[in-house]
Amino acid sequence: MEVNLTPELEKELADLAVLSGRPADELVREAVSGFVDEIAETRRMLDRRYDEIESGSVKLIPGDKVEAHFREKSAAARRAQSGA
Repeated sequence: MEVNLTPELEKELADLAVLSGRPADELVREAVSGFVDEIAETRRMLDRRYDEIESGSVKLIPGDKVEAHFREKSAAARRAQSGA
């Protein structure tokens, strides 16, 4: 697989390679590997959550209740900051 980087990103990568003392291609492989692992874990978590919703093992909260909760939380934080 070939990946094309912008000249700016290539320079940043080259600079980082010099600073770290590691080859640029090794840094790229490590970064991509970490990203792929993170995306795979996110996918597994989303699949589990979907299964929990579908099975009814978790209770969904209506959007208006979530919005009201965060509006009140925000208002309370503003009151606390103003000393009221």
